[in-house]
Amino acid sequence: MTKNVGSIDKIIRIVAGLVLIVLAILGIGTPWTWIGIVPLATGLTGWCPAYTLIGANTCPTKKG
Repeated sequence: MTKNVGSIDKIIRIVAGLVLIVLAILGIGTPWTWIGIVPLATGLTGWCPAYTLIGANTCPTKKG
């Protein structure tokens, strides 16, 4: 599991995930707001399985 989620991407995912989870806890929206667990988890781990499938990577590459 190599990291494929960059720092800005992580922040966006964590914030979006937290917002969706809070909405779900408050009962605002639909049960689908619990999907916020997915962006929160991918933001915290730094690895996105969908990015792996499509070959995307937002992590900065090391110049050597």
